[in-house]
Amino acid sequence: MPYENLKDLSLKDQLEWFKAAIHSIHDGVLVIDSGEIVRLINPEYTRITGVEPEDIIGKPLRSVRPKAQLVETLKDGKERIGVYRQEGNVEYVVDMAPIVLNGEIIGAVSICKGLTEVHKLSKELEKNKQKLSQLKEQMGSLYQAKYTFDQIIGTEGGLKEVAYLGKKAAESHLPVLIIGESGTGKELFAQAIHNASSRADQPFIPVNCATIPASLIESELFGYSEGTFTSAKKGGKLGLFEIANSGTIFLDEIGELSYELQAKLLRVLQENTIRRVGEARERQIDVRVIAATNRDLQQLIEKNLFREDLFYRLNVLHLEILPLRERKQDIPKIVDFILSKHDIHPGKESFYRLHESTLPILQAYDWVGNVRELKNTIDYAICMTDGGDILPEHLPSAFHNHDTTVPNNRTNSYSLKKAVDETERRVITEALTTYGPGLDNKKRAAEALGVSLATLYNKMKKYNIADF
Repeated sequence: MPYENLKDLSLKDQLEWFKAAIHSIHDGVLVIDSGEIVRLINPEYTRITGVEPEDIIGKPLRSVRPKAQLVETLKDGKERIGVYRQEGNVEYVVDMAPIVLNGEIIGAVSICKGLTEVHKLSKELEKNKQKLSQLKEQMGSLYQAKYTFDQIIGTEGGLKEVAYLGKKAAESHLPVLIIGESGTGKELFAQAIHNASSRADQPFIPVNCATIPASLIESELFGYSEGTFTSAKKGGKLGLFEIANSGTIFLDEIGELSYELQAKLLRVLQENTIRRVGEARERQIDVRVIAATNRDLQQLIEKNLFREDLFYRLNVLHLEILPLRERKQDIPKIVDFILSKHDIHPGKESFYRLHESTLPILQAYDWVGNVRELKNTIDYAICMTDGGDILPEHLPSAFHNHDTTVPNNRTNSYSLKKAVDETERRVITEALTTYGPGLDNKKRAAEALGVSLATLYNKMKKYNIADF
């Protein structure tokens, strides 16, 4: 007969209801009253222990099971978890607890599970652990940083000083902001910092904020919960921040993030938590953030396109990578490194060489695309050469359509350039004379001139200005 509430049943029917509930449990159940009399067992208990209901129900527990510990739980009121039991050839594990009503112990209950089930669960757990370990290894290899500081080519006044600062940054867990034009090697530095840090064996997740559609980037970074979208995956989706947990996330082109998303990124940096799209709860994460941009963030801040508070959160450690045209002294070493990667006879002396007539052309070029353009140029030249020497004619057409050769001695040639060079030399010399010798004074001179310290050293070398 239908009923709206359990209290609508008679006492007898209520007891039958509870008995049916106990019988539906897939673990073995045994209940005793305060007098140690067995009042109930379920079919699963019989299956595990082999004890039939008529052999135990209504009898003192110890008369049937002399070693039963449930009587001790009845006396002292203490729970007993994971107790190993064996009766004959039957092994099982038992959890025991007192039954308390109005502050008084009125009985006790034991829940038992056969060791075959326990072993099965244990094996399943171990199997899942192995799968998880394999997935972590695959994840680690998929998101593994390749480059180290040993692969960063630079000389004094070039990248050497930036690499030193990068190594110091690797010793901390603070955010890093890398500034540099496209093609200068910002991700290379980010990977090197990661590989030199204590997080080296954890994921390195590169994200180009400019290439992900604005409508998708939030869910890509932070993930989403199940049912958030029509096509959402069952169980939701991990975001890149969660994948990078314990490791490093590299946010390239950070200046392209929307103002709204910048606020959410700021909270991540402040609280070390993320919230999936469509989810209320926050998840704790441990991720180091390295950001990079080729844009002037200060100008974006003035135009209300970039949050000032986020800028200061990201700009804890600052690296500025000079464009190749301002560190042309690095070109020979970079070219040698690129050529070594094309060595067709590893371990032997036979390899591609840059002819002496080609280097001045490379050093006179502006390199708008920076190191990336230089690599493409050398790769092209290697394809064009029939032998080991790379000659000027092997370079791309851009080098033939423009006069990139060293200036000759024709009258009035490069008069404007010479005037600019002479003026620049004079201004730099005056600044160095005004501020005096020493590293700190050179920094002040560079600041007054509106250039970086590395650029100042490059100009001093270019114009053969004595070190003050």
